[in-house]
Amino acid sequence: MVQPNPGVIYTSSTSKDEEHGGNAPDDSHLGLVVYTPRAQHAGQVVDERVVTTQVAPTILRMLGLAPELLHSVAREGTRALPGLEREHF
Repeated sequence: MVQPNPGVIYTSSTSKDEEHGGNAPDDSHLGLVVYTPRAQHAGQVVDERVVTTQVAPTILRMLGLAPELLHSVAREGTRALPGLEREHF
């Protein structure tokens, strides 16, 4: 078993200075910026913790489609992103 050190990039490449998809806290605690033209609550900041699996149901809801039709959403009960309810657009 190998215990990686957070923030260390294990490569011999001299051009690589960051990595995507690691298990370190800095690799998974990221900001999410959503741009939607004509949003009623532009500039709103939501401090609630979210996960990337919430993006697909949010897009479907914004398009007026039922996110529950996605098997993963129905099975896991994935919610849309907070603050991006359909009535805001």
